[in-house]
Amino acid sequence: MNFRKALTQGLIKINPTENFKIPKKQQSVEELEKAEEEIVFLEKEELAYFLKLTYTDGLAMDSLIFTVLSYTGLRIGELLALKWGDSKETQGTIRVTKTLYNPNNHFEKYQLLTPKTKGSIRTIKIDEMLLNMLKKHRIKQNEIKLKNRLVYNDNGFIFAREDGHPQLRKVVDTRLKRLLKKAGIKKHITPHSFRHTHSSLLIEAGVGIKEIQQRLGHTDINTTMNIYAHMTDNMEEKASHQFSKLMEDLQL
Repeated sequence: MNFRKALTQGLIKINPTENFKIPKKQQSVEELEKAEEEIVFLEKEELAYFLKLTYTDGLAMDSLIFTVLSYTGLRIGELLALKWGDSKETQGTIRVTKTLYNPNNHFEKYQLLTPKTKGSIRTIKIDEMLLNMLKKHRIKQNEIKLKNRLVYNDNGFIFAREDGHPQLRKVVDTRLKRLLKKAGIKKHITPHSFRHTHSSLLIEAGVGIKEIQQRLGHTDINTTMNIYAHMTDNMEEKASHQFSKLMEDLQL
């Protein structure tokens, strides 16, 4: 404003701030999670039906993507950034050290960034079923590499397109909407909802808050506590409803 005034008064010839835009502050992962007002997740039965549908009606990698999201609580950027070197078959683990940043959804113009918080760098134990799914996927991916060897850019991504570049976030979003419609699920489910779904299942299984915090990569325990409180409230409400339904049979 001062430069514009100086320009109109003839004190300067050029406004050095012309066309300058104040850069937007990039929110951290923790800030984004705290800002979410509504925690939406799939119930256990809904998840089972949805994952079965990804297997029978899903497109390439759909079943693996949504199963991994559900069983690990990974953020979508963390999942798309995974490389084969992050998966340790003998140890049954996945190492999270990076996230995929691709705001324009261009298959070549992406960045691999370090997670925004130290807690996001973590090692996650996975079960035998996921390990077997990853093994089968790697065999299929090797076949695609051979078939498309002249155009395949092999950077080691687990969730790679048929040209080797990491899968696009918008493709995952579109595939998710398609499957939710087929499943008849009306909830506003996003890839991040599978993270909340994973949290709810951990709580239902009796896993402690500290363990959930470490698995999800929350640096701030309050973030975990907010999700925990929401999930337990939901479970208590469901328990109350089930109890009332049970007692209806005893009423005269």
